[in-house]
Amino acid sequence: MEEIFNTIVFNTVVGSMAVLAVIVFIALHRIEAAYGMTYSPKWGPSVNNRTGWVVMEAPAFICMALLWIFSDKATQPALCVMAGLFELHYFQRTFIFPFLMRGKSRMPWAIVLMGMIFNTINAYMIGGWLFYVAPADRYPDSWLTSPLFILGTVVFLCGMAINIHSDHVIRNLRKPGDSRHYIPRKGMYRFVTAANYFGEFTEWVGFAILTWSMPGAVFALWTFANLAPRARSLAKRYAKEFGSEFTSLHRKYIIPFIY
Repeated sequence: MEEIFNTIVFNTVVGSMAVLAVIVFIALHRIEAAYGMTYSPKWGPSVNNRTGWVVMEAPAFICMALLWIFSDKATQPALCVMAGLFELHYFQRTFIFPFLMRGKSRMPWAIVLMGMIFNTINAYMIGGWLFYVAPADRYPDSWLTSPLFILGTVVFLCGMAINIHSDHVIRNLRKPGDSRHYIPRKGMYRFVTAANYFGEFTEWVGFAILTWSMPGAVFALWTFANLAPRARSLAKRYAKEFGSEFTSLHRKYIIPFIY
């Protein structure tokens, strides 16, 4: 563990991920990720969405669990709570969300593989910081009652609630057997095209606040870099398919009233 969490190695990974996030943000404005509504067989062999999501999200949950279990700090209350919030998100995304999916959509294995790598690196950054790199006195028990932790946790949980509710709205747009597309209109979809992405971005902004760490901030940056261009692509698809019925709603892409 000492070698992979050497401070120089760890900081290099975190810094590289920050730079890469900017590059990915720019690239995804030109390359459309082919899953969900924007699925394309041109991306090669694919798997059903349910399996794809489980395989893609599981590495984050497993990697964090292993880093937590094998750490000398594994029983420190503040670290347990923060790691627990991370695991709560990925438990829902790995073991609940995929099994609520409807329809027969598919996901390219290329997307699954990229997601696995991304999630593993993020678990390395967050778990590595919490349990191996952060100074021993960085998160005392009193951190759990600090303004930053309380504010960040509230933001995180609000984001998670928005994300789960938005997924629920999407799942219930169609009746059984229906394959048409519809414009979601409930919840935060009144303000943004991709309310589920807004919820997830809000979660990781909250996590960055409650850990008050560079890895947390880079994770939030990566979330925006990955999801904002996709939200923009979805808005274009809706505009093309529904015309003025959609454009007249004047929604932002992912952040209400801003972007």
